[in-house]
Amino acid sequence: MSMQIRIEKLRFETVIGILPQERTQVQSVEVDALIDYRYAKGKYLDYVEAVDLIRTMLQNGKYGLIEDALEDLIQAFSERFEGLEKIEITIWKPDILCECIVGVTREKSFL
Repeated sequence: MSMQIRIEKLRFETVIGILPQERTQVQSVEVDALIDYRYAKGKYLDYVEAVDLIRTMLQNGKYGLIEDALEDLIQAFSERFEGLEKIEITIWKPDILCECIVGVTREKSFL
């Protein structure tokens, strides 16, 4: 049976970006994720572990490009969690521009 975990508006501070000020100052990011997985009695995907993985990787990675962060996250999810069917992750930078919120999304199917 398929289930889906939704992580919405996971917000924290990290170093991410290629602009000079982004390399030296932390900024807020928001992460949304949809994680489809095969559920069986007693076998589930731990959403606390998923949130911790996202936060830890982004805070420790000091990524230049959001795209690189997304590729690494997808790879880490595929290695850590069994039964993944599909994952979609968006990283938003809500404060980088005053007139809008920008973000990048990566989606991957494991079927």
